[in-house]
Amino acid sequence: MRVAIIDADLIGRKNHKFPNLASMKLSGYYKEFADTVDLKLDYEGLGSYDRVFVSKAFTDTPVPDYVLNMKNVEYGGTGFNYDNAVPLLPEIEHHKPDYNLYDDFVAERVKQGVKPVLFRYYTDYSIGFTTRGCFRKCPFCVNRNYSSVQKHSPLYEFADDSRKKICLLDDNFLGCRDWEQILKELQATGKRFQFKQGLDIRLLDEKKCELLFQSKYDGEFIFAFDDISEYSLIEKKLKLLRKYTNKTVKLYVFCAYDRNGIWDNNFWRQDIFDTFARIELLIHYNCIPYIMRYEKYAASPHKGMYINIASWCNMVRVLKTFTFREFCIKNGIGLSRYRYMVDFEKQFPEVSKYFDMRFEPYSKLEQGSERSRING
Repeated sequence: MRVAIIDADLIGRKNHKFPNLASMKLSGYYKEFADTVDLKLDYEGLGSYDRVFVSKAFTDTPVPDYVLNMKNVEYGGTGFNYDNAVPLLPEIEHHKPDYNLYDDFVAERVKQGVKPVLFRYYTDYSIGFTTRGCFRKCPFCVNRNYSSVQKHSPLYEFADDSRKKICLLDDNFLGCRDWEQILKELQATGKRFQFKQGLDIRLLDEKKCELLFQSKYDGEFIFAFDDISEYSLIEKKLKLLRKYTNKTVKLYVFCAYDRNGIWDNNFWRQDIFDTFARIELLIHYNCIPYIMRYEKYAASPHKGMYINIASWCNMVRVLKTFTFREFCIKNGIGLSRYRYMVDFEKQFPEVSKYFDMRFEPYSKLEQGSERSRING
């Protein structure tokens, strides 16, 4: 057969730099039967193929309707069905990915002058899930229908000896009862590895910290601080974490999501304050906050503040150089970024303490203390 694979995110998103795992598994499976497999970078000429598979991870990636209605086209992935995506057939899900699927695409882009390092996930990493699922049931999460974390694939199923690094896409690795065994297997490969989706900081304990932070980890450790109500717990885990590592740690800070589903003026005001409070705690422990905005932020009367906060925090050099106030002023007095700040401060002057906080982590002595910088 002639088989076409379409990674819709690669076509429809600007600067997308991560391969589609389902597409690589499909390619590996059909190549095993000596089928001809092409990675299509457009939607032209699809009628000449026996089967066409379209996959996407992001819901806002556009795909033409006429393509999805073609008789030879099958499509799926979280981008189409979010938390109700139909899984691949077991023989495909557990097939080794075809890591050569994107070779021609990468070679062409590099030839055009794009830096090879931007394609490192296409060229340097084995990619897969050692576990699947999560027990948290966060209402905004693609994994909200799961109730537990289970082992999914052994390392040999997707690890390629020729690739020098391993990228794990696990949803909540530390929530799996077999985490220790899997982590030791990862360490035994001698390769650097990373958990691309991050880890659950709330599950850290002495044993997990000892094993995790002695690993040959690739890049920064990533966790999340999604809910201000867990402030005390997160601070406790940050203190524990800093006993074991001085490495760069990033935490996603999810904002603009109302768990009560109201999104009224009181919520928007309090959410801005809660976001700043989480940022303050994280920088005090020398951690990098990365702002993740729920889509409803665009409807907030303080939309500009959400944009400002994300722009300030999500550029690490800027965060470490300027206070929030300095950052907004640097953009130009009278311009939009400055006006957003001034207008919010006029309405809620008590926010000024956050506007002037600076990236000044605790000393080691302070990190070991029980002191909390924010109380109420």
